[in-house]
Amino acid sequence: MCTFIQTTEELNRLCARLAEHPFVTVDTEFIREKTYWPQLCLIQIASVDEAACIDPLAPEIDLSALFDLMQNQNVVKVFHAARQDVEIFYNLTGKTPTPLFDTQLAAMVCGFGESVSYQNLVQKLVGIELDKSMRFTDWSRRPLTEKQIRYAQNDVTHLRDIYKKMLDILNETGRAHWVDDDTAFLVNPKTYENDSALAWKRLKLNSTKPLYLAMCQALAAYREDEAKRMDRPRRHVMRDEILLEIAADAPDTADEMAKMRGLPQGFANGRMGRDILKIIAEVKSRDPSTYPVLPKPYELPKSARSVSKMLRLLLMIKAAESDVAERLIASPDELDVLAGEKNPDLPVLKGWRFEVFGRDALELKAGKIAMKYNPDRRRIDIIKD
Repeated sequence: MCTFIQTTEELNRLCARLAEHPFVTVDTEFIREKTYWPQLCLIQIASVDEAACIDPLAPEIDLSALFDLMQNQNVVKVFHAARQDVEIFYNLTGKTPTPLFDTQLAAMVCGFGESVSYQNLVQKLVGIELDKSMRFTDWSRRPLTEKQIRYAQNDVTHLRDIYKKMLDILNETGRAHWVDDDTAFLVNPKTYENDSALAWKRLKLNSTKPLYLAMCQALAAYREDEAKRMDRPRRHVMRDEILLEIAADAPDTADEMAKMRGLPQGFANGRMGRDILKIIAEVKSRDPSTYPVLPKPYELPKSARSVSKMLRLLLMIKAAESDVAERLIASPDELDVLAGEKNPDLPVLKGWRFEVFGRDALELKAGKIAMKYNPDRRRIDIIKD
């Protein structure tokens, strides 16, 4: 049975019960199509013996007890694909739920492939085909029907079984610390800090000229601040293509701006138009040495290209042996740096990644191991000195 919580008193009692359990499974429903900040619409949570849907839109409900539970160090918070859910809690409280377990991350470690969906995990581990009929439900509308609440609770009830099976696999393989290493990123508050000064890095830039980059940086920061203040999506404040066009043209006057394509009528003489002209003037007045410069992409030396190809093959072999997604071990860019640099500082040369692949990768570079096709077994064998 799923309980629908709409009062602070009910929530406090629920959280007191949940705090007695070693873990709870958690999911959220939210919308952000018309806002900058995600609007939390529903919270699903379950222990081994009960499940509840919490209504954050209920009048005067105080979520403090739930937020306290998210910080309870005796209770593991289990999510699937946790990042967006954790971001919501961080935006509301300035803290990330801890301790945390992400079943999608664990699934990659346990050999279920890259970014496996919750639906696929339920099918593979629980043997149930999930109902997908309400994937596009508007969870902000009230009242919610009993069918909607039952549908929502499935996101946390089946997650209990998945979590238990994942723990069994991790304990059998000795890989629990692999998940712990990568979970550190999810619980780090810096992961969710939204610095407006970095917003320009999300743009698909059309040039690498320093002045253009400086304009993009300043205009994107302005748009980000406006979107936050107005609680509207970035694209509703200013579309990317308009921002990039303004950055490229860098008009000095309202008349020049008004002649640009794509701008709404009256934009140049409105508040935002005036603000943007001030920003353009400020950027142009700065010392060009302060303009941002894009780092050059790593250029793999010709002498190391064959090494990079061998590392890719080695990664494929080691990932298959360990039954771990290749992407979780190392990216193609990391392999290029590993091939071309003498002493690179890379995640693949630390922790469990080093044990699974990094050590052999270094030995391959040093000529201490080779790879040979075995026609009898139809596989590539690794041969060590």
